[in-house]
Amino acid sequence: MLMWLGLIMLVLLMLGFPMMVPLAVGTLYMMFTGMTFFGPDQAVSWMISGVGSWVLAAVPMFIFAADILTKGHTANRLLDLVDAFTRHMRGGLPITTAASCALFGAVSGSTQATVVAMGGPMRPRLLAKGYPDKFALALIINASDIALLIPPSIGFIVYGVVMKTSIGDLFLAGILPGLLILGMFSIYCYIGAVIQGIPAEPKASWGERFTALRKTILPLGFPVLVVGGIYGGYFSAVEASAIAVAYALVLEVIIYRQVSIRDLGSLALSTGMITAVVFILVAVGAAFSQTLGTAGVPEQLLGPAIDAIGQNQILALLLIAAAFFVGCMFVDPIVVILILVPIFKPLVQSAGLDPVHVGVIVTLQAAIGSATPPFGCDIFTAIAVFRRPYMDVIRGTPPFIAILMLATFILILFPQISLFLPSIGGQ
Repeated sequence: MLMWLGLIMLVLLMLGFPMMVPLAVGTLYMMFTGMTFFGPDQAVSWMISGVGSWVLAAVPMFIFAADILTKGHTANRLLDLVDAFTRHMRGGLPITTAASCALFGAVSGSTQATVVAMGGPMRPRLLAKGYPDKFALALIINASDIALLIPPSIGFIVYGVVMKTSIGDLFLAGILPGLLILGMFSIYCYIGAVIQGIPAEPKASWGERFTALRKTILPLGFPVLVVGGIYGGYFSAVEASAIAVAYALVLEVIIYRQVSIRDLGSLALSTGMITAVVFILVAVGAAFSQTLGTAGVPEQLLGPAIDAIGQNQILALLLIAAAFFVGCMFVDPIVVILILVPIFKPLVQSAGLDPVHVGVIVTLQAAIGSATPPFGCDIFTAIAVFRRPYMDVIRGTPPFIAILMLATFILILFPQISLFLPSIGGQ
C-alpha cells in the first residue's frame, strides 16, 4: 500500500496538480484503504490544529514587511553600502551581489523577495562588467538562498512549529552558517573574476562609504530589532513580526516616501494570496503527516535505519540532509518540512541530536532546493523576473549547488558553528 501511495502522489504531481492535491489525496487514500483507523473528521481536526499555532501568525507579517521593502528602495541602499566596501576587490561586483542578498534576506526573510529586489539592479551591472549571464543568474538565485538562514526566516518558523523548537534559538543558529556560505560564495566569485580576467573597479573613498553607511542604518535595524528583541525578552517572534511591519511602514512610507498609502492595498492583497497558499499547504501537510504517523509509516521507513545508525550523529544527519535535499528538489520546501520532520523526529531523538542544529541542516536543504532543478521556486521566480528560458536560468547553478552541499558537510561535521550563538544567548 505504501508503494501505491507514493505512486499516486507522484502521478498527481507530474500531471501538474498543486501540491495540496497530492497531499489531500494521499491522506484520503490512507484512510479509506485501511492503512490507518482515523476518519475524515479527525483529518479536519488535524488541519485546523496544523494552522492553529499562534507562532504561524508571524509568517504573513514577515511576508508583508518583505513586500513593502521590495516595493521601496531599501534594496538599493543595501547594494550601495556593500558596493562601497567591496568594489575595489577582484570579483567585487558579484561579491556585492552575494552580500547584498544576505543583507536583504536579513531584512525580508524571503528568498523570492530577495531574487526580485536584488536581481533587478544587479544583473545588468554584472552583464555590463563582462560576467556571463549564466553566472549572473545562478549567483542571484543561489545567493538569495541565504535569506532562509539569516533571520527572520519563514523556513525556521515552520520548522520550529512542527518540531516544537525555540524560534529565537533557530534564528540565532542560522546566522553563522549564513555567513559561512556567503564567505564561500565570495571566494568562488574572486576566483572566477581572476580566471576570466575581469578587473576591479576604483576604490570608494571613505566619504562615499560613510554616506552609504548612513543611508542604511535604519534598514540594518531590522535584524537587530527582530533577533535582539526576541532574545532580549522584549517580545515574542509574533510580536517581532508585527513590529517589523510597523518598522517597514515607517521606513518606506514616512521616512523614505517610496511607498504610498495607496500601494498598501495591493501589497496586502499579494501578501494575503501568498499566505493563503502557505497556510493551505501547512493545514493539508499537517493532516498528511499525522496520518502517516498513525499508519506507522515512519517506523516502516526508518525503523531499520534507526537500528543501524544507533547514536551515530554524523550518519543520522547525512541521512536527514539527503532526504530533505532530494525532497526539496521536487516539492515546495515548506511541504517537505511539514512531511519529513515528523518522520525523522524519532531518528533525531534516538541519535541524541540537537533539534536546533537539525533545523539548520533542514533549512539549508530547503534553501538548496529553492534553487535546484527541476522545481526550485527561485528558478521560476527568476524566469518571471528576467524573462529568460528555463535552461538559461539553471545552466550556471551546478558550482553553487556544489558549494552549498560542501557547506552542508561542514555544518554536519562541526555543529558548533550552528550552536555557538544559541549557547551564548541561552546563558
